[in-house]
Amino acid sequence: MALNLEDKKSIVAEVSAIAANAHSAIAAEYRGLSVGEMTELRVKARNEGVYIRVVKNSLTRRAVEGTEFECMQDSLVGPLVMAFSQEDPGAAARLVKDFSKDHSMLIARVIAIGGEVLPIEQLERLSKLPNRDQAIALLMSVMLAPIEKFVRTIREPHAKLVRTVAAVRDQKES
Repeated sequence: MALNLEDKKSIVAEVSAIAANAHSAIAAEYRGLSVGEMTELRVKARNEGVYIRVVKNSLTRRAVEGTEFECMQDSLVGPLVMAFSQEDPGAAARLVKDFSKDHSMLIARVIAIGGEVLPIEQLERLSKLPNRDQAIALLMSVMLAPIEKFVRTIREPHAKLVRTVAAVRDQKES
């Protein structure tokens, strides 16, 4: 079914609005995936906070103009599904990486983050980025470490004194 001009404009506006607020984007070739597999991919994407959409490449090029994903324009070739990370930068990469383990027909072709296109080999690295909760937990552990060390340092002379007194007592008893 051919799209009329108004439909194309609404698709471009929708994808452009998503791209303007996204953290990262991945274009993946989906040739050979069944309708059921694509539905499964969409469900997983929805649950992980990833916007996923199959859009004609010419419309995608227009949609990413003026966003940090403009760098992807030259690489958009073939049947591609676009995945935009909405909540954390690694969400789309995790989705594509995990889904492609079971479905070899889904192949990442273009990765963009921070206004630059990354090599496909960086998919693994991008997928390992922590989500918001993990990043906060990591920050809190880093902030807590100096305080814990300070408390241990202050407590150690008293503990050493107690151990020394106990050793002297044990020596006198024997």
